[in-house]
Amino acid sequence: MIDYSKVQNRSILCMDMKSFYASCAAVRLGLDPLDCYLAVVGNTERQGSVVLAASPCLKRDFGIRTGNRLFEIPKDSRIHIVDAQMSFFLKRSMEITRLLNRFVPKEAIHTYSVDESFIQADGTERLWGGPMQLAKAIRTAIKEEFGLPCAIGIGPNMLMAKLCLDLEAKKEGVATWTYEDIPEKLWTLSPLSKMWGIGSRVERTLNLMGITTVGDLARYPLALLEKKFGIMGNQLYYHAWGVDLSEVGAPIMQGQISYGKSQILLRDYTDPKEVQHVILEMCEEVARRARTAKKAGRTVSLGIGYSKEEWGGGFYRSKTVPEPTNITMEIYEVCLELFHTFYEGKTVRKISICLSNVCEDNETQLSIFTLEHPKKRKLGYVMDDIRKKYGSTALLRAVSYTSGGTALHRSTLLGGHKA
Repeated sequence: MIDYSKVQNRSILCMDMKSFYASCAAVRLGLDPLDCYLAVVGNTERQGSVVLAASPCLKRDFGIRTGNRLFEIPKDSRIHIVDAQMSFFLKRSMEITRLLNRFVPKEAIHTYSVDESFIQADGTERLWGGPMQLAKAIRTAIKEEFGLPCAIGIGPNMLMAKLCLDLEAKKEGVATWTYEDIPEKLWTLSPLSKMWGIGSRVERTLNLMGITTVGDLARYPLALLEKKFGIMGNQLYYHAWGVDLSEVGAPIMQGQISYGKSQILLRDYTDPKEVQHVILEMCEEVARRARTAKKAGRTVSLGIGYSKEEWGGGFYRSKTVPEPTNITMEIYEVCLELFHTFYEGKTVRKISICLSNVCEDNETQLSIFTLEHPKKRKLGYVMDDIRKKYGSTALLRAVSYTSGGTALHRSTLLGGHKA
């Protein structure tokens, strides 16, 4: 049993902008975001372009959701289809963050994503009358100034606020969860993938252990979870009890930091050489992100998704190397090994790469077999500095100029979509 009197009990708000991209586009067209049929797609000129966002009514009445393709949207005069305008969406997101600063100090706001933020409301009671009143005031202000709907979950910590948002507030508008609500509202949750922080692979492992609900997880012996999952087992256990010691702005799943990149290719790739060209470009980006954070990683993961024309499928495999790295070619060599081992010769449409099991970059140990490592590491940072100063295309590998390369085209995009 957890003694909740000994854990923090704060006032944390988790705010989510409802169908943010679609709502912003709807308001810009003078439409009601909750009453119109609208889809935001990556490129309206390509029938295979992905739907990035759909208005609530489009989801409800036509079954069109994020991930559908443009050609799947019915030919209906009521449906509005617009291009993604990422610069506009990002500008609106920053404007909403500035609005939040009217209610709480900047340090009390953590922008979790473009459309989601955490707000620490402790100490604002004399101004707004409590977290529920504050949440309602924020919703009203955003609606009046931007015409956009949002939902807010309130909890005693970041985890509880997020769970309240996802599981109740998105339906009710505003909701509050306390520690007393955990047995009724959290422990009954199933499947486990509905729990924030539990993905499909972890869910399958837990199911094989006889754990099918969050309540099962809370009652499972902590020592056995730690033996199976390490530090993540400890976090899974305490999260099942609603306990989270993270400060606003800190990652909720400590120890799970990684650097990755994924992309859905603009066309089917049938030539393995072209696939390898894209893998090299993506390794360059993953390595750059790690170096920017002054981190290096020991585990390299490669995911390959096959085309729907070949019934989909694919693989996701990882390999841990002896010494941490953030050097492009070292990451690429591991990816190539995984690719040659598991690739089935099918048409490729999606690629993902991840560098995890990270540590500080200065923790790398040298050996007589890696005497060139410091030079390669320094070269990577020099290339990053040049690109930062002169643009991402100032230095490109030769593969980016081949028919399979995607870096040149993607350099014109913002967030992977039209600016």
